[in-house]
Amino acid sequence: MDFELQDRTVLITGATGGIGAAVARAYAAEGARVAIGYASDAEAAGKLAAELGAAHDRAFAVRCRIGADAAAGEPAGAAAADGSADGSAESAVAAVTERWGGVDALVVCAMEPGGLRPPTAPFESLDPEHWAGFVSANLSHNLRLAQLTLPHMRRSGWGRIVLVSSVVARLGKPGREFYGTVKSGLHGFTRSLMWDLRDTGVLVNLVSPGLTLTPRMAADLPAARRDEEQRATPTGRLSTPEDVATAVLYLGSAANRNITGEELTVAGGR
Repeated sequence: MDFELQDRTVLITGATGGIGAAVARAYAAEGARVAIGYASDAEAAGKLAAELGAAHDRAFAVRCRIGADAAAGEPAGAAAADGSADGSAESAVAAVTERWGGVDALVVCAMEPGGLRPPTAPFESLDPEHWAGFVSANLSHNLRLAQLTLPHMRRSGWGRIVLVSSVVARLGKPGREFYGTVKSGLHGFTRSLMWDLRDTGVLVNLVSPGLTLTPRMAADLPAARRDEEQRATPTGRLSTPEDVATAVLYLGSAANRNITGEELTVAGGR
C-alpha cells in the first residue's frame, strides 16, 4: 500500500505519549516530516525527534499545550523557561509553517489529564467548575488546531485530519462523564466539519482506541485485570500503540482516498 507521505508534513500532538509516539514513528517510516508536539516533556520530545531524523531536518519537537492561551500571565507568543514558544496552538502551527511551509496532516492525540468524577461523589453533587475548564480546553484544542492548519490544506488541495477519540464516547464508563463528553464532542465536530471540507481534498476522521497497552498501561495494569480484558475481547488480545498508529496512518495519508467523517474503532471487536 502506498501512503504517498514522502516529504509530507505532519503535526502530531501528544507525541510523547504511548500512542502519539507510535504514530510519529509510523509517519516517519513512510518518509513524512514529523513535528512532535509535546506539552511538558521536552527531553522525551527531543529524544524522539533525534530518533526520527532531527539531524537531517526530518523531525523536530514543538511545544503544544492544551489551554496554553488561557494560562494566567502567559499570553500567546511569550517564551517559556526553556526558550521554546509558549505552547499555544498558534505558536506550534506557526513554528511548523515557518520551518516546512505548512501542515499537510494533523493528528491530535493530546488530552489534558483529569475529567474523572470522584467515585464517592454523585454527579449532581459536583460544582460546574469541576468540568467546565476540562471540557472547554480539550474541545477547543482540537477545534483550534484544525482551524489553524486548514488554510494551508485548502490552498494545496490536499490534507488529512485525524482526531483520536475513545470507545468511551460510544460505550460510556463509570466516572467518565466529562471525558466522554469531550470525546463525543469530537464525533459531532468531525461529522459537521466534513461538509465544510467537501470538494477541497481535505479529509477528516476519528480513530477510537479501546484499552491500549501503552508502556504506562502495561506497567500499571494488574495481570488479573489484563487477563480479564483479553478474555472479553473477540480477538483475544488488547491493542498496542502500533495497532492504533496503523489506523491513524491509513486515514491520515493518501492511501485513504474517499473516507471522511468516519470513526475507526481499534478495540479488538469490543
